[in-house]
Amino acid sequence: MDVLTAIGRRRSIRAYADKPVEEAELQKVLEAGRLAPSAKNRQDWKFVVVRDPAVRKELARAAHGQHFLEQAPVAIVGCGVEPKYVMPCGQPAYTVDVSIAFAFMVLEATELGLGTCWLGAFDEDAVKKLLGVPAEFRVVAITPLGYPAEGIAGLVGNKVMRTLATGANRKPLDEIVSYDRFK
Repeated sequence: MDVLTAIGRRRSIRAYADKPVEEAELQKVLEAGRLAPSAKNRQDWKFVVVRDPAVRKELARAAHGQHFLEQAPVAIVGCGVEPKYVMPCGQPAYTVDVSIAFAFMVLEATELGLGTCWLGAFDEDAVKKLLGVPAEFRVVAITPLGYPAEGIAGLVGNKVMRTLATGANRKPLDEIVSYDRFK
């Protein structure tokens, strides 16, 4: 699968099959994150892989009751370990760097037939306490990782979301791109 195809097929999966993620596949997903670019190649990140069902259950609570986190066999938590470093453009590097790494992992997971769901809705202090993340670090994102439940592209509340991999519900390029000057 090429990258653009993976991008088109990626969906936020909120229902997971009762099937473990093979170690080799997990390692490929993590390797995709490891290879991601970062500001000054600092790689100021740490990824916590959560397999323990009891910990995933608590993680789901810390993520405002997003219970599909406990349904998936794996959760990955992305942390910035140098939150004080600010790029010359004024942006904190950790949010950008961890987000790029997570995007790479999500796309690799898609290629492998695994589902993910980028989560930014969580109680950071609760996640830190649960996982032993040092206070000075920042939790940027969480994703479940597992095989999507049969025939489900995503689930929001009780509503099943099935979207086509054709760019449905995406703005056209002419609305989001301008050339040479912002328009």
